[in-house]
Amino acid sequence: MPRNAPLVIGHRGASGYRPEHSRSAYELALAMGVDAVEPDVVATGDGVLVVRHENEISGTTDVADHPEFAERKTTKRIDGQALTGWFTEDFTWDELATLRVRERVPELRQSSASFDRGQPILRLIDVLDLVRDGSAEHGREIGVVLEIKHATYFESIGLGLAPLIARDLRAAGWADGELPLIIESFESTVLAQLRAAGIAASSVYLIEAKGRPYDQLVAHGKKALTYPATVEPAGLDGLVGRVDGISVNKRMLLSTPNSIVADAHARGLQVFTWTCRPENAFLSPEFRSDGPREAYGDYEGEWRAIARTGVDGVFVDHPDLGVGFFRN
Repeated sequence: MPRNAPLVIGHRGASGYRPEHSRSAYELALAMGVDAVEPDVVATGDGVLVVRHENEISGTTDVADHPEFAERKTTKRIDGQALTGWFTEDFTWDELATLRVRERVPELRQSSASFDRGQPILRLIDVLDLVRDGSAEHGREIGVVLEIKHATYFESIGLGLAPLIARDLRAAGWADGELPLIIESFESTVLAQLRAAGIAASSVYLIEAKGRPYDQLVAHGKKALTYPATVEPAGLDGLVGRVDGISVNKRMLLSTPNSIVADAHARGLQVFTWTCRPENAFLSPEFRSDGPREAYGDYEGEWRAIARTGVDGVFVDHPDLGVGFFRN
């Protein structure tokens, strides 16, 4: 790996090639040479942590095809947004285990969609064991970047995520710093809770291009610091000693001029960015080709601009492309 090459993190596994958060997505990412993989965690009603991008699962599972669960469809407000569908907290783990995963954007990733309905949902402990075994199989240390989803919401319904995460990390042998672990969230409160619980991990604050973190909005209303203000020098000053790094929407790094990486590094904070994807649908306009949304554009041009900022880690959907580009 070249000097100062960023960590290449398999975003929900190899989610450009297999349904996200499926066993085959993680196994493929490990085989393609990633430094780490990123599972998102939410909870079931009986306190089991499962690996899903959101607690609303109609877009990534076959739950709608299960008539026994039809009456569970409902509308809820999650982080201030109304969502209609099926939610993990309304199921037990045994019930969720009967579902099968599917591709979230089949219109863009038809090849991945061919693997639909063939694999069950994974628990966090399944992914932790899979990565530990994969490290041994591939002969290199592979890390986990664990993203906590909707912590304030889950806390409000009596399912605090921090103690559940600490429980699973300790049970799987990932809590003592012996294995490479990063914990990230758009909400800093839960990061502080896990640090107070003695979990040995780097903590990374996720930053959107606009808006306010939901935990701070609940606590302080419109006085809460916005995400963009958080990456200004004064905002970064407030993170020193509280987190080890930030992970920003790539649009923030591609907008010019900006000094986010330099300002963060000057304060001893790492900077990650998300998500590097090759399809036109996900590229900044200047890097798109004339082809359809699912066609690859000039992703190397966009990734080159990102790499020039000096970021410490990148999230990729296509690990083979990410490893090939960022390590050369």
